[in-house]
Amino acid sequence: MLSLPAWKCPEWTLNASLVNTSSPEFVEEWQKRIRELQGAIMVASCVQMLVGFSGLIGFLLRFIGPLTIAPTISLVALPLFDSAGSDAGTHWGISALTSFLVVLFSQYLRNVAVPVPVYGKKCHTSKFYLFQVFPVLLALCLCWLLCFLLTATDSLPSAPTAYGYLARTDTKGSVLTEAPWFRFPYPGQWGLPTISLAGVFGIIAGVISSMVESVGDYYACARLVGAPPPPKHAINRGIGIEGLGCLLAGAWGTANGTTSYSENIGALGITRVGSRTVMVVAGCVLLVLGVFGKIGAAFATIPQPVIGGMFLVMFGIITAVGISSLQYADMNSQRNLCVFGFSIFCGLAVPNWVNRSPEMLQTGLPELDQVIQVLLTTGMFVGGFLGFLLDNTIPGSREERGLLAWSQMQEVPEDTATAAEVYGLPWGVGTQRCASSCALGLPCWPGREGGGRGGLGPCSTVPADTRL
Repeated sequence: MLSLPAWKCPEWTLNASLVNTSSPEFVEEWQKRIRELQGAIMVASCVQMLVGFSGLIGFLLRFIGPLTIAPTISLVALPLFDSAGSDAGTHWGISALTSFLVVLFSQYLRNVAVPVPVYGKKCHTSKFYLFQVFPVLLALCLCWLLCFLLTATDSLPSAPTAYGYLARTDTKGSVLTEAPWFRFPYPGQWGLPTISLAGVFGIIAGVISSMVESVGDYYACARLVGAPPPPKHAINRGIGIEGLGCLLAGAWGTANGTTSYSENIGALGITRVGSRTVMVVAGCVLLVLGVFGKIGAAFATIPQPVIGGMFLVMFGIITAVGISSLQYADMNSQRNLCVFGFSIFCGLAVPNWVNRSPEMLQTGLPELDQVIQVLLTTGMFVGGFLGFLLDNTIPGSREERGLLAWSQMQEVPEDTATAAEVYGLPWGVGTQRCASSCALGLPCWPGREGGGRGGLGPCSTVPADTRL
């Protein structure tokens, strides 16, 4: 949206050394852009909530199979190879060490138990699978510490143009010193949000792509933790809640929406930690850390090659998770090879061409231009749309397309308590006796499809750490 001519940065703001960033003129220049984003995000989030809570996304799932999900998830990570490679290329030694440690801890040492002291009635040791729980965090901290030591001893170059300079931990030292100790964000902190038709259509295009990606993320998340596939009510609720999150994010002025983050799916695949309790605690920690500016600034000092090394592993896992969805389809079929190959290749080629030749898409209508540009530069949308279109129009049996195995996988298991534990609401809210008949009829309510019935008693609870 900000690439449109109307939002190009003025010439006088381009020279950072000559700009007074605290001047009222400069502050107004960036705040009016955030207000524009706020209004567009808040309006577009209402569309996402409607699609989710109305059950429309669940209805469309009957037409979505492995040949749609596979290119969508794979194209979340594949287009990022340039970004990951650029970050890693700032110092290949540090990035290679980071990747090596992540793989070492998560794959080779995951079953190695570390004895830790436990104090109870008497002192004893207990086995703790440290490398399985914290592979990414351990690798990040060790490489971060190494970069700090190399910086302190001036082993890394100090010239900004020299190779390896971005591996230093003091390249963003000013961020840490200038950040406030405490700052509480609030709605409307940048002023009253503004709304334009071009902005709303542009963000709606992004919301469409986000929903396609999120559906794939839900299935990928369930597969990685060994949980039952998400039923329709859970997917409806997930998309609706993501829309609610976008509404709150827009009101608070973050200048971006919220969505299921595919990189976290990669981290989940490495750590094998899928407990909802862990996620809730992590959310609370983020809420606390968010008001302490110094803490966020400290994380901003993580060297770029360390980030690049982690991305090389995580993006690879996301790509593999997407491709693994093809196991349900007959990949000896020429039809399926054509659908998947064409979809994923166009998902890489079309956005690359549009980014290089945006002037070729000028229709004379700024709103239409923006929608087309956002959609065609989003690889996961291009690949997912083509996969969806071709898979539902080219003749093929349900077994050949993988829909038969896919639908069987999505069926609620005989042990409905398992699905209720994973996808039910806390404190037995989803059970029939804890909800009115009107609530049970909602497309996003867990009482549907057997999600809140079966082995659980009325209003019973399940251990929080078993819920995804």
